[in-house]
Amino acid sequence: MAVGERLELALVRVLVIGSGAREHALLLALRRDPEVEALAIAPGNAGTAAIAEQHDVDITSGEAVAELARQIGADLVVIGPEVPLVLGVADAVREAGIACFGPTKEAARIEGSKAFAKDVMAAAGVRTARSEIVDNPARLDAALDRFGPPGGESAWVVKDDGLAAGKGVVVTTDRDVARAHAASLLEAGHPVLLESFLDGPEVSLFCVVDGETVVPLLAAQDFKRVGNNDTGPNTGGMGAYAPLPWLPSEVVDRIVDEIVKPVAAELVRRGSPFSGLLYTGLAITPQGPAVVEFNCRFGDPETQSVLALLDSPLGQLLRAAATGTLAEVPPLKWRDGAAVTVVLAAENYPSRPRVGDVIVGSEADGVLHAGTARREDGAIVSCGGRVLSVVGTGPDLAAARSAAYALIESIRLPGSHFRTDIGLAAAEGRITL
Repeated sequence: MAVGERLELALVRVLVIGSGAREHALLLALRRDPEVEALAIAPGNAGTAAIAEQHDVDITSGEAVAELARQIGADLVVIGPEVPLVLGVADAVREAGIACFGPTKEAARIEGSKAFAKDVMAAAGVRTARSEIVDNPARLDAALDRFGPPGGESAWVVKDDGLAAGKGVVVTTDRDVARAHAASLLEAGHPVLLESFLDGPEVSLFCVVDGETVVPLLAAQDFKRVGNNDTGPNTGGMGAYAPLPWLPSEVVDRIVDEIVKPVAAELVRRGSPFSGLLYTGLAITPQGPAVVEFNCRFGDPETQSVLALLDSPLGQLLRAAATGTLAEVPPLKWRDGAAVTVVLAAENYPSRPRVGDVIVGSEADGVLHAGTARREDGAIVSCGGRVLSVVGTGPDLAAARSAAYALIESIRLPGSHFRTDIGLAAAEGRITL
């Protein structure tokens, strides 16, 4: 192949790996791409079955995913969840000669190990919270004394060093609660990360990354705690909205230039370049943006809001990153207005959820499925904690909120619950920097 020449890969059949509302949103956005002719998903859910071929596969097995992609003739594989990425499934798909959107096992450590992420940030000169890893229960009390009240911090921040589906973090002013969470993690054999508390509004910024090329998407904000006004335990996410009317575009530029690009360059320097979606969770502190965490994939529920506003062809964007041609992609186009996502959760979530209940109203436009299945009699039933996401759009945030809540009120699931304040503070102008 001559210098400057590249292989033009067809984008006809796309295989999405996963079964959540994030993957449902990816399918809907991919379906709008004129170059995408066929969609498949594995394993999928009751909602994705209406728009894509469903296949059974062990998503943690690289060999199984690669074999499925070969069997169905996939031109591009898009891996949604973090677990297969951290286990190296994307590597196996690439080794089979199939384009894959998702980082290598080595690059996915940016989410799989918070200690690794901290090391990368330190080397890249990126602002983040002061932190300490505790892997021995005998060191726990002394470490707790170095973080949180009364040592000058406003709260203890205790995290599982590994993957925890968004539920491994406790932020508390109660030392006993912080210690109990840390002790339970250590007892389970999980190293604990203690951090200083970062004060300021939180932001989620998705960037499509190909080595040192970075293409930011819209900034969003998600809501991790289960109850209104950020009360109760952390969850995988109870809702999100985009864009952020209170976040100036120059702050987004700073995040890209001072955080995302240096981290991407550091991963290249280490010989493990990132290719896929790099999610940066941030706090906008008085000193500027600071990293709370990195994820190695599209975040849920922010994806549902961000992709609802994307006007550029998603399949072509993901293919460019997967084939090393992201720098050639034209500037992204976005629809005017705002999008709000609200998550409908099963009774008892985030503890063990009640499952098996019939859901009424789940097949309306704007409803994205996650923990759902279809019974033999055709009824759609719940089979997980976060059961559905609903997405409302409108000319502004207030209108998008109204649309989302009108839709979720039309759905019936016994014992279900949802937050009623997603995007409310921003719509009322109560978030300032």
